[in-house]
Amino acid sequence: MSAIMQAEGLSRSLPGTPPVTLVTDVTLAIEPASFVAIVGPSGCGKSSLLYLLGLLDRPNSGHVLFDGKDMNPLSGDRRAHIRLASFGFVFQFHFLLQEFTALENVMLPMQRLGLLNRAQARDKAQSLLQAMGLGAKSGKTPDRLSGGERQRVAIARAIANDPALVLCDEPTGNLDSQNSARVVELFRSLAHDQGRAVICVTHDADVAAAADVQISMLDGRISETSVRTR
Repeated sequence: MSAIMQAEGLSRSLPGTPPVTLVTDVTLAIEPASFVAIVGPSGCGKSSLLYLLGLLDRPNSGHVLFDGKDMNPLSGDRRAHIRLASFGFVFQFHFLLQEFTALENVMLPMQRLGLLNRAQARDKAQSLLQAMGLGAKSGKTPDRLSGGERQRVAIARAIANDPALVLCDEPTGNLDSQNSARVVELFRSLAHDQGRAVICVTHDADVAAAADVQISMLDGRISETSVRTR
């Protein structure tokens, strides 16, 4: 199976005296239908690597390849379009718009991409919320949802445009153990049942243990990669 995402000799540092090293010479390959956890101590470069893979930042050297294509030469607008059409993002904070309902929040990426009309986007958003166990709460604004419900709305929004790749940065960081377990099962389903690649930066040992692949980082480098037998 061909990798959906690759990094080749990826390095990122910030200017300073001395420069601040974030990521150093990272090479990896992410397969479709896989759930990958990136783990390691705070400050080891996990989130910096995720932002590079998600085209939210550019490397100082090395290459990011998505679906076999080098992302480095692309303009900012083209990278933004790829993020919208092919990537989904889930963060520790849900970033839902407070004045919009759950349904309207999930519709937003579809409306931005413009491949569906409003009625089609509404129907798809409702189906996604139903799949998240939130069909009856689609008309509620985020302040009327629990923390776990808000994060499930954020996951529905992340997959609204059928992305090949879902990138998550500490998505269970604000959740209790029960809601964390539910989110993990959603990620496993996105990978194993829907064929998406899910990359998750996490400090949560239970999240990491559920992943197919664990990538351990230390001081900006990959220190170990372990594969879990399904």
